[in-house]
Amino acid sequence: MASSDSHGPLGEKVAHPEHYDPGVLHPIERRQGRARLGIAELPFCGEDIWNAYELSWLDKGGKPRVACAEFRIPADSSHIVESKSLKLYLNSLNQQPFASADELASCIRKDLCTLLGSPCEVALILPEQWASALAVSAPQGECLDNLDIAIDQYSPEPGLLRADASKPAVSEWLYSNLLRSRCPVTGQPDWATVEIAYRGAPIHREGLLAYLVSFRRQDDFHEHCVEQIFVDISRRCQPESLTVSARYLRRGGLDINPWRSSEPTHTLANRRLPRQ
Repeated sequence: MASSDSHGPLGEKVAHPEHYDPGVLHPIERRQGRARLGIAELPFCGEDIWNAYELSWLDKGGKPRVACAEFRIPADSSHIVESKSLKLYLNSLNQQPFASADELASCIRKDLCTLLGSPCEVALILPEQWASALAVSAPQGECLDNLDIAIDQYSPEPGLLRADASKPAVSEWLYSNLLRSRCPVTGQPDWATVEIAYRGAPIHREGLLAYLVSFRRQDDFHEHCVEQIFVDISRRCQPESLTVSARYLRRGGLDINPWRSSEPTHTLANRRLPRQ
């Protein structure tokens, strides 16, 4: 296993393993991204939900099997997994025989838990389950994207956020399809729909949209972007409760969907949005 201080195989030309190899998995510490936000103790709960669409292995007779997979990594794990290394790892399973899908899921779970320093959930979605389990649903709440505003900030600017404490508290869901950040290693754009649910003084919608757009030149991992959005809204608008969820588009057969919430009992379903 490579050191978590480097970015691992991301952005590098690497050989694709021909045989099962958990050693290609590369951890990245959460601590560094959170230190930049001034987070000592976690002000949220949450998960990173990964969907893998290109999972394949061999049965005991040598016939290929295929499935999709869902990985749920808790926000309090010490590490995240670097995305290209996960892709290399999943590809290393292509020629590996397993007695059953359950045996494969157990293998993946063991390897990820070892890497992350935390329990995680692994679920396989077999072809006969795809029609129902991979159904598409619309974003929740009201869309911000048609607001008529001028924007000139393209690096995260928390000062754009404000709430009107003189007005009665509200409980609402808002979303935007305009979140774009960039991979901190390759510079490639990462596109997402972000949903924000909160209870408290009304958040100024134009400022919120401008703030989300301001991530357009931000070089950071998906998980860190969502945590920054959560922390900035919490500090600037002081809602009574807050949940931030981002559904990123897939790359290399994987999509990453972090969510963070102030509600310790909160859970989110793995909902696929139309452009995913």
